Amino acid sequence: MEKIAVITDSCADLRIEDREKYDIFVIPLKLTFSDGTYYDGLDITADEVYRRLPVDLPKTSLPDGDIILKTFDAVRDKGYTCAVAPILSSGLSGTYQLIKMLAEEYTDVEIKVFDSNSGSLGTGAVAIHAARLIQAGRTFEQMQDIVPRLCRNTTVYFSVNTLEYLKKGGRIGMIAAVAGSMLGIKPIISFAPNGQLVSVAKVRGRAAAMKKLVELAKNQIEPNKAYNIMWAHGGCLAEGEQVRDLLQAAAPEYRSVYSGEIDGTLASYVGPELLGAAVQVLDDDMILE
Repeated sequence: MEKIAVITDSCADLRIEDREKYDIFVIPLKLTFSDGTYYDGLDITADEVYRRLPVDLPKTSLPDGDIILKTFDAVRDKGYTCAVAPILSSGLSGTYQLIKMLAEEYTDVEIKVFDSNSGSLGTGAVAIHAARLIQAGRTFEQMQDIVPRLCRNTTVYFSVNTLEYLKKGGRIGMIAAVAGSMLGIKPIISFAPNGQLVSVAKVRGRAAAMKKLVELAKNQIEPNKAYNIMWAHGGCLAEGEQVRDLLQAAAPEYRSVYSGEIDGTLASYVGPELLGAAVQVLDDDMILE
């Protein structure tokens, strides 16, 4: 009988309890600081990265091929015969291409790799909901059709507290960064269809940013469709919980709520104190009874 695993990467921002509960396998990306290289989420935590950022901006890099293959071996050793793997957007990283290439060459487990065209709680919510659907009895053939639709149906919005890190990472122009800092502008960022980051709105002030996040997420809900909601924070749990409360009040008929903390890799590009809100619209075959 088939036994289906879920694999993702450390930029999915899964909580440890969710990883353990659903037995999700996570491949870590790497961060290189002045004192050495660390595996994201394994030997360095997001909180540690946040503390270092003001004085030591890391370089990020793809997972090691060896650790990807060891993850595949761990899937095999736990008796899984096949796996689905939603991975960080190919518009941000080559992680998807690398994992896909190695998965196609791996023969012990049949692994289907999917470009989430998203990151953070966008990828994470796909991974968790996929794992729950598998627990509910969906087959491997069904999951190969469901996972790409789950990715398309999941829309995330982020607010960064400062434009400094986007500027350093070359993701935003110098003039826009300086002007934004001077005016107190908080850009709202999402993923374009090609998986790259795009600014979708600009507001002034943190409170306005929270409200805009929730408004944009709520607008993704389709009439007469079931949906899940998600929220995330980057080292600012209290504000993240404010976003959660606003989102739950604005979209009270949600089926499930997922949450996470922004990982160290993404934090190096967007900086600390990021906030996120998202909606995952569910087709009929994605609904859990």
